[in-house]
Amino acid sequence: MDYVRKLKGKVSRATVLRLRAVSMTVLTTALGLMPLVFSTGPGSEVQRPLAIVVLGGLTTLILSTLFVMPALYGVFAGRWSLKREG
Repeated sequence: MDYVRKLKGKVSRATVLRLRAVSMTVLTTALGLMPLVFSTGPGSEVQRPLAIVVLGGLTTLILSTLFVMPALYGVFAGRWSLKREG
């Protein structure tokens, strides 16, 4: 049980450390794409869908990096350590 507690602490600390880097990258990119999302001039038929797709990808990135990957790491690292000890 002590190993699991240590692992959870390490995963949560790593998530907090990654939060700043990932959120700053996503925020600056999203702010840079906002003019493309709201443009109405010539060429906006191509730019707007591209910007929306990129913003959707950034949303998926931040959710997977901050929530899904730490959870998966906790699950698989725990299983791997139990097999190695046994």
